[in-house]
Amino acid sequence: MTLPVDPGRLRQQFPSLTDDDLAAFEEVTRRILADPRARGRVLAETITLAQRAREKQAQEIGLEPEERLALAYASAIAKMQG
Repeated sequence: MTLPVDPGRLRQQFPSLTDDDLAAFEEVTRRILADPRARGRVLAETITLAQRAREKQAQEIGLEPEERLALAYASAIAKMQG
């Protein structure tokens, strides 16, 4: 599945994006686009997971791989919005 925006273009437009940010953005975006009926749910679950991951991180609790992915995705989105 191709992404709606070329990752190279994103990197040019938002130079603060890291490789991890872009990888997370690509993976989560593919999940979101995979099932049109579930897009809102997948996005909401990812954002909720990122929020929980931030809370765990603040308490110095280790993160699961899915939490790290959600956190990296949220970071990428924040960098692209600001």
